[in-house]
Amino acid sequence: MPTSRFILNGNGSATNRIARQINRNLIFNQIRAKQPISRAELARTSGLQRSTVSLIVEGLLTDRWVVEGSTGEIPRGRKPTFLNVNGQRGVLALDIHPANVMLAVTDLGGKIISLDSVELPPDPQNVIGTILSSTKKMLRSHPDRTFEGIGINLPGRFDPHLAKSIFAPNVDWPIGQLKARVERATGLPVVVDNVANACALSEVWFGYSDRMHDLVVVNVSEGIGAGIFANGHLLRGDAGVAGEFGHVQLDPNGVRCGCGGRGCWETIASNRAGLRYYSEIAKKPVPSFDALIQLAKGGDAAAKQALTMMCKALGRGMHMIALALAPSEIVVVGDITNAWDLAGAEIEAEMRRFALVRAPSIRAAREGNQARLRSAVALIMNSKTL
Repeated sequence: MPTSRFILNGNGSATNRIARQINRNLIFNQIRAKQPISRAELARTSGLQRSTVSLIVEGLLTDRWVVEGSTGEIPRGRKPTFLNVNGQRGVLALDIHPANVMLAVTDLGGKIISLDSVELPPDPQNVIGTILSSTKKMLRSHPDRTFEGIGINLPGRFDPHLAKSIFAPNVDWPIGQLKARVERATGLPVVVDNVANACALSEVWFGYSDRMHDLVVVNVSEGIGAGIFANGHLLRGDAGVAGEFGHVQLDPNGVRCGCGGRGCWETIASNRAGLRYYSEIAKKPVPSFDALIQLAKGGDAAAKQALTMMCKALGRGMHMIALALAPSEIVVVGDITNAWDLAGAEIEAEMRRFALVRAPSIRAAREGNQARLRSAVALIMNSKTL
């Protein structure tokens, strides 16, 4: 009988079925992280009984999530057979930005096999066609791989039940049509979600944060959004729009935001804000946020000042999240993680500068700038019946 998904999005209790899901996810992630690995080693590292490990492994082998490989040598007894994630099965991950899309073919463990970036056309009516052609091209380039599905991160809020976009102020093309059109064009199952929600799911799915502690993932990109994992659930709110902290007003006299408001958090703390700060300080533009980071790392005074202004604004927003949600940790995703040695301490210091009942830890996502692509894999893996 199929079980429910690993991460519950509705109400649920700690039943035996959920415990089995957690154990299966634990074993799969142990194999993913430590492959090749034997059943005996899985029992030692997971803390589960050998009989439980054997039962879970047999299920993973039957479903072809993992495969058996070489055998090991030991002084006496039965030789262990090592386990690996099935490298012939994969996921296509799409990370959508307002002006471009990143595409990656990965294995079931999230390891990136190939990567491509495609600029989106300026005409909104041609955007989805460009995404479809790029998607089909990527699939055709890997004929030896069986794809489980396509995971898509969106820069906005998407209602999975109504299959339509709810809130995407930084996008001017019909993003709500994307899921249905990709499914029709490829014949593969497609799972779509807001990028911050997907990254919060990924933190738990890939074992970087356990499901017993509350966390908030803050995605810092062209805009800012948050994914909230609390009490063992991904929190979506009414119509799926929970987590739009990027559109909380922090400066009533600030610049106009894409949502129509003024002085929203993302207008003072996003990548776009960092680029604007540099332009105002240096009296010249910088071509990209990555270029801004490289200038700052190289000691450019204007770039370092722009990055500091952005980080202080991020820290003030983190303080808001810490007070409102009281998470155990805040995980930051986006290009800013490429400069975490410059940014991390600045963000946390600004958050702690104001009164807090309890200060969460702040860290960059483990995969750095590839965390968004890994989270698209988590969308597909979480949608599978375990």
